[in-house]
Formats: sequence, structure tokens, C-alpha cells
Amino acid sequence: MLRYLLGVFVLLHGWVHVWYIVLARRWVEYRPEMGWDGQSWLLSGALGDAALRGLATVVYALSAVAFTVAAIGVFTAAGWWRTLVLTAAAISTLAILVFWDGGSSSIVQKGLVGLVVNVVLIVGVLLSW
Repeated sequence: MLRYLLGVFVLLHGWVHVWYIVLARRWVEYRPEMGWDGQSWLLSGALGDAALRGLATVVYALSAVAFTVAAIGVFTAAGWWRTLVLTAAAISTLAILVFWDGGSSSIVQKGLVGLVVNVVLIVGVLLSW
């Protein structure tokens, strides 16, 4: 039972990344309470808006896919699921840190909860190995 709960948790965490793809692609009109504003404290000066959003789309999509496949691994008790959860959480953490706009307003919507979830997943996987 615990394995299935973990699998659902990993799957849902992965699917949250799709929201950041929606924001990166501007498929909805942005409002501050939505989270990411399309800026990066690290890359906005170096990349143009289109390149930054394109990179964000790729990285968040990679995270979503990696977490989804990791969840399948959890559900099926595949031997590789831990490695993929660690990889997905590392990619997601990198994305949150790189694409953060540097501001402290709406920090929860900008990825703080996701960052905490990633750390919990990483620690949990490492302790279960």
C-alpha cells in the first residue's frame, strides 16, 4: 500500500511541472499569483525571452516525464525507480533554482513547496537504499 501511495505522490509531483510549461509557453495570461513570471535571476540577462522560455519548457517537461516514468517504476517495483526519482528531483531542483526570478513575493507559487518536496524525495530515497 505504501508503495502505491509513494507512486501516486511522485506522479502528481511530476504533473505539477506541467503548470510551469503552461506558464513558459504563455498558454494562459500571467497573473502574479500564478507563480513563475518568465524571468530568471541567473539567465534573463544572458538569454532572450524566447530562449529562456524555450529552455524552461524543455527542462520542466523533462522533469515531468522523469517523475512520471519514476512513478511507473515505483508502481511496478522496478529496480531502477530510486535512481530515476533522484534524477527527476535533481532536474526539478535545478529548474526551480535557475528559473527563480530572485524575488521573495509569491515564493510558494514560484517553487518553494516543490523544492521542499524534492529534498524530501531525495532524502527518503537515499535513506531507503
